[in-house]
Amino acid sequence: MSDHKEGPGTIHKALDARGLVCPEPVMLLHRAVREVAAGEVIEMIATDPSTERDVPKFCLFLGHELVLEEREGEEYRYYIRKSG
Repeated sequence: MSDHKEGPGTIHKALDARGLVCPEPVMLLHRAVREVAAGEVIEMIATDPSTERDVPKFCLFLGHELVLEEREGEEYRYYIRKSG
């Protein structure tokens, strides 16, 4: 499942959520969003399959842009741009 409509651009914060399970990856993401400025991009790598559901819902609910979502083997990679 790879969506290559555009690249993520500059990464302003990287999160390593590998090995964490729901709800920890989204809690880390929520904290990271508060630490970056509007328009900045967060990269998150996770291994919990529930992030395929949780991260897009998080972005939709809070109005952030899910720029890119990729899966490589057991790892899920997300690029989220903080809304204004």
